Amino acid sequence: MSYHRIVAKFGTRLLTSGTEHLDLQVMSSLVDQIAELHHQGKEIIIVSSGAIAAGREKLAGISERKNTQFRQVLASVGQSYLMSAYEQLFNRYDIPIAQALLTKADMSDRAGYLNARNTLLALMELGIICVVNENDVVALDEIEELKFGDNDNLSAMVANLVDADLLVLLTDIGGLYTDDPKYNPAAQLIRRVDKIDSRTEHLASKTANRQGTGGMITKIEAARLATSSGVNVIIADGRQPQAVIKISNGEGVGTFFPPQTNKLESRKRWLLSGLASKGKAVVDKGAETAIKEQNKSLLPAGIREVKGDFQRGDILDILDEQGNQIGCGVSNYSSADLAIIKGAHSDQILTLLGHNYGDEVIHRNNMVIL
Repeated sequence: MSYHRIVAKFGTRLLTSGTEHLDLQVMSSLVDQIAELHHQGKEIIIVSSGAIAAGREKLAGISERKNTQFRQVLASVGQSYLMSAYEQLFNRYDIPIAQALLTKADMSDRAGYLNARNTLLALMELGIICVVNENDVVALDEIEELKFGDNDNLSAMVANLVDADLLVLLTDIGGLYTDDPKYNPAAQLIRRVDKIDSRTEHLASKTANRQGTGGMITKIEAARLATSSGVNVIIADGRQPQAVIKISNGEGVGTFFPPQTNKLESRKRWLLSGLASKGKAVVDKGAETAIKEQNKSLLPAGIREVKGDFQRGDILDILDEQGNQIGCGVSNYSSADLAIIKGAHSDQILTLLGHNYGDEVIHRNNMVIL
């Protein structure tokens, strides 16, 4: 199997080689591989740990304090250093990069979720590689509901957010083993896990993590989240030569977790679930044809009527002129906005509203056709 849209998570122990500072040689090798895939036309998002380790390296002369605020200081200092390293490495290939710092609150809020998804999809469409990390500066350890807890779970959320084909969790261990291979040479690599159950979790607990915030347990949690939304997951040793290339080409590297559901079906279930439909958009025949037969987005020009009271980021039912539902999707505009711009051309949105969230009322990436 070959993968097109890939979320690659680089763990702290991989990026530091188990030391107290970034290993630029390891980072260079990873960037070389990502660049090669990028030039093949594949879409890549990097979820990168290492900011706190980078900050610790930059502030080596300051005695470390064991509290949340100092970790946030390290993350704040380290983020710029980490991104500078990535930028220099990708500049060798003339590949532009971007950064996205996310918190769980960003993903929980309707508008925040939609903004994050649309931005990441737009970056990929423009050929820009985005480096994602948790916003440790504002995501307090004490406020658990605002924190992903580690970049493994963040990477699974990002993979779900952009409908990735593959989430690859790269660390300094070959995958899920029958025991911790660092202490038991007889431990065997498990090549495939068809279902994550209590036995899987027990095996993961045997592999300790002595640096960073994750570990094999959080990687299994991330794999469960991603596979339940139709994403393939691989846990592998990122130090293995050409590991990312081999994984992208479907070669047997690491431990493979197949998706538990079809990706489209998973998205349909979410869009068509009880927490869906906060309103309705009745579209004309031209818009109906564009949506159903040409895989186009819904533009304001094609909307004849708006029903319901809803906000930007809510889910709308899309109805034809006879009142039959033809699909549903996430709206870029509120009902108040749509009442003003319905029937208008997209280039009139800014003039009519004084703001513009995009040409599309519902982008094709946020729509399901029935």
